[in-house]
Amino acid sequence: MRSSRWHAHGNVYLLAEQADLTPERVRAGAPGTDGIVEVLSAGDDEAEVVIWNPDGSTAELSGNGTRIAAKWLAARTGAETVQIRVRGGRTVTAHMLDGGLVETDMGEVEVSEPETVDGIELIRVSVGNPHAVVRGNPDEIGRIGPLLETHERFPDRTNVQIVHVDGPGEVSGRIWERGVGETTASGTSAVAVAAATHDDGDVLVRFPGGDLRVRLEGGRAWLTGPAERLD
Repeated sequence: MRSSRWHAHGNVYLLAEQADLTPERVRAGAPGTDGIVEVLSAGDDEAEVVIWNPDGSTAELSGNGTRIAAKWLAARTGAETVQIRVRGGRTVTAHMLDGGLVETDMGEVEVSEPETVDGIELIRVSVGNPHAVVRGNPDEIGRIGPLLETHERFPDRTNVQIVHVDGPGEVSGRIWERGVGETTASGTSAVAVAAATHDDGDVLVRFPGGDLRVRLEGGRAWLTGPAERLD
């Protein structure tokens, strides 16, 4: 197995090639990370991956994980535009930008009407994976995050964000990631937060690990952020 460590705003993933991973191997090898990006196959400008959470479960999509995979593939082949397929999920098209940034077409975003779960008002958002966006005090993430993640309302569990709208086109918050716990940044969470709080346009999403930019247009989202190799 060949592997390398990458991060996106402190969101650390192990990228593993030819790994033949199982949930047991992931649980043993993922501590200290936010998950493993397993590369199943790769060509000049496309790759297929599996996104593993540290608890051995898999994710339908990861904005930071697919961006890391895209940056890895582009560095390997020199391609400026690549496609990353997540097994059982979506295909993400990624463009390499100046300054080490990557813009990814995250596809369609589905935003539900507000609802209340155990007294907590939230908006469910699908970015290919499930999210529950709560407007409130982000410092309550440690209480509300695990409560909603495993609530019976979400039989497959859910990612949770508590956010504050700072102004037009600006929002800040904290994240409870399904199968991980609190994490510093998340690409799909940024998209979910932007879609739950804004209509079409550009949105700056501030997480503890750093800022991500989301562009919303006609029910689709584009995400821009960094990805860097650690070793």
